[in-house]
Amino acid sequence: MNMDNNKKLIILTGPTAVGKTALSLRLAKEIGGEIISADSIAVYKHFDIGSAKITKQEMQGIPHHLIDVMEPKDAFHVAQFKEYAEKAIKQIYQNNHIPIITGGTGFYIQAVLNDIDFTEHGEDDSYRKQLEKIVLEKGNPYLHNMLNSIDPEAAKLIHENNVKRVIRALEFYHQTGTCISSHNEKESKKTSVYNSAYFVLNCNRELLYKRIELRIDEMLERGLVDEVKSLVRDYHVAREDVSMQGLGYKEILEYLEGMCTYEEAIYKLKRDTRHFAKRQITWFRREPDVIWVDKDKLTTEDEQLSFMLKVLKEKHIV
Repeated sequence: MNMDNNKKLIILTGPTAVGKTALSLRLAKEIGGEIISADSIAVYKHFDIGSAKITKQEMQGIPHHLIDVMEPKDAFHVAQFKEYAEKAIKQIYQNNHIPIITGGTGFYIQAVLNDIDFTEHGEDDSYRKQLEKIVLEKGNPYLHNMLNSIDPEAAKLIHENNVKRVIRALEFYHQTGTCISSHNEKESKKTSVYNSAYFVLNCNRELLYKRIELRIDEMLERGLVDEVKSLVRDYHVAREDVSMQGLGYKEILEYLEGMCTYEEAIYKLKRDTRHFAKRQITWFRREPDVIWVDKDKLTTEDEQLSFMLKVLKEKHIV
């Protein structure tokens, strides 16, 4: 592998609610690390409860990057994440620390690790506007079926509610004649420039689903509904905004807009979060060089940390 031993990079990812945050803090303290958040919603200011965003107090003095850097109405996408993350990595190297990318957005991680090219193909946005009109008139499932007919692999990985990514995949095919899934697979096979360790924290599905349900119950107790009300009232966030595509936000917004009952919204939120976790695990299983940190075997944080440190020493990262 063509990598520079001086360009060290640690990834600690896994499905939602598995326990990445606590373990990442312990790892960062142990090795002199700084954390880069790979979370598509924690990047937004004021999106705190539904994103399970780490608080300043919880950071325990460990520097965190890419949290609270975007305004609620801003569009944020993978190309921006890559740009911001690479700037953060340079800064962390200057601080003589080791960058640790933590979060559950697999495509964000892949973009940095494999230096994926996001060069835009043309400036014509007429087809995108056409697709945006289609989704308003015919709904998310219709648009997702359009994607499934040309690129079933991409359709498997992109949820129908993630309209921005569905549109981008259709637009990419329209502009290039190439499936975005094929493009991404080709890009993912690039040799990483980093001396990296790619850890995926996981546990059995039954326990993971219990953790997801508990986390959602806690978010609701902490005031998720009021948070969404505030975002709409104070920052004029609407369903078409990228920030509102996040789990927890779009479901509560549907309830507030009278599209469903509160009970229906919570049922949908829990169900869709379980489905999302399942898709995350599928994504990580397809990634090369992944090191699984199995909580069913390594049952304590001490054991998980010891295992990771052993791997990092073997790879000459610490």
